[in-house]
Amino acid sequence: MSTARKRAPAPATGMPADAAAPLLPGLSETESRIYHSVFDSVMNQRIAPGTKLPEQALCELFSVNRATVRKVLQRLAHDHIVDLRPNRGAVVAAPTPEETRQIFQARRLLEAAIVPLVAQRITKAEILLLRKQLRDEHAALHRADQPAWARLASTFHLRLAELSGNAVLHGYLHELVSRCSLIVALYEPPGNAACEHDEHARIVDYLENGEPAKAVRVMNEHLLDLERRICLDKPQAEKSLAQMLGLA
Repeated sequence: MSTARKRAPAPATGMPADAAAPLLPGLSETESRIYHSVFDSVMNQRIAPGTKLPEQALCELFSVNRATVRKVLQRLAHDHIVDLRPNRGAVVAAPTPEETRQIFQARRLLEAAIVPLVAQRITKAEILLLRKQLRDEHAALHRADQPAWARLASTFHLRLAELSGNAVLHGYLHELVSRCSLIVALYEPPGNAACEHDEHARIVDYLENGEPAKAVRVMNEHLLDLERRICLDKPQAEKSLAQMLGLA
């Protein structure tokens, strides 16, 4: 990555395709609906890595023209959800083992730099807000609300980046968290929490107690454990594109 930039997070809403989709910056209501349909289907493991997304099929499924579909696919490619390949069209991104290793390695290094900066700056009021966020995480976990849980878990890491006071680090982490979330959604076996609540709580405890080295150690172990649970050769069932998008 040559420049740090902030992206509008792609919300993992898990909502059905016919629900009102939140508008995304630069996209119309219809374009946002198509974006969310593809994004949510990927994040909820209905669409396998490498699945082709033919323009004509998407046009027919959503009753839109090619210009609309192409704009949505370009936005999905920008957010690393799909790959646009010359003369082959769009396919759902399928990170290789080496790409996965590099993405997680970069994230561990980045968060190891962020945590000590947070420890230097964090206030009692901010600790209280982090603990409230942990309570929300816990509630979502026990409701078995995976989309809400995934959003809150990612938000915890991004909130720490904000508290570091370094906008460049926050911009880089935003992109890495997005890419890690895609990898986890595509390849983590069912039944695993994408981000462990207890580990988040221990990190906050160490920050509150002024023990940044221990907080960094827990963060590193936390991200290593997340990477170890990735299964890159998970088999996928055969389904039609309409079924995978929740439209059939």
